[in-house]
Amino acid sequence: MSTQSTSLRTLVTGASGFVGRHLVEHLRACGDDVVGVDRAAGGVDITDASAVATLMERVRPQVVYHLAGWADVGGSWHHPVEAFRANAEGTLNVLSAATATGVERVLAVSSADVYGIVTPEELPLTEDSPLRPASPYAASKVAADYLGLQAWLGRHLPVLRVRAYNHLGPGQTDRFVAPALASRIARAEIDSGEVITVGDLSARRDFTDVRDVVRAYRLLVEHGEPGEVYNVCSGVDLAVQDLADQLVAMARVPLRLEVDQSLLRPVELPVLRGSHDRLTAATGWTPEIPMSQTLADLLEDWRVRLAG
Repeated sequence: MSTQSTSLRTLVTGASGFVGRHLVEHLRACGDDVVGVDRAAGGVDITDASAVATLMERVRPQVVYHLAGWADVGGSWHHPVEAFRANAEGTLNVLSAATATGVERVLAVSSADVYGIVTPEELPLTEDSPLRPASPYAASKVAADYLGLQAWLGRHLPVLRVRAYNHLGPGQTDRFVAPALASRIARAEIDSGEVITVGDLSARRDFTDVRDVVRAYRLLVEHGEPGEVYNVCSGVDLAVQDLADQLVAMARVPLRLEVDQSLLRPVELPVLRGSHDRLTAATGWTPEIPMSQTLADLLEDWRVRLAG
């Protein structure tokens, strides 16, 4: 699918979310005609099949980026049915409506959480690594992932699946570890606090700047193979402790970290690191934004938000 000189009519679900806002901005910079929808902004609820079908008929996009769904891994333990409905049933509705309206490409975003608890010997994870979901969220993402594969095999809908690893950047909610730390540091700077509460900092994760992530998504729509699945990751694992230490070092007041037991999850994956070789081979993509810049932008974003 050539997108080099063509303005694509594009629908983005979950457009008001953290990744959605960055994606819409990037697509418009690429010249695409973008319609963004999000339940949080008064838009369509993807678990409402008829509403999704009506939306798809009205917009008639060439490309759909499906980002909408349940994103709170920890919260899925308390609301497993809601998480499953949003991620699995919602994805089914989007794929069905896209099939009915002849969409040319669907990029369906899954998560590296589908790989579950792995041993160091299994790293880096490739797209062929076994799926062993350890949380209700991860199970819902496995279902969504395979619904995308079924739509390609069974209905010939050109679906590209991505398994996104942890991503960071300005605009991210404080439900996730790095922005939660950044928000607490920014608050401590205002209140002259000394202590930042944290959960388990020993976990190691593969972090990518969200602006690199959305660039990968657009490249996959252009160059990816329908029916295929792609890891979107940095290929490097960092301890959450490393992120915390870097953020604390950027603080304008002296701070120390203290563990809060209430912030610990029932199951914590010790380490996660992926390979982006398949993505790079298909698109030429590699991550470009250094983690130091990502964290500085994230912290400054929270300073601005709290000051406002």
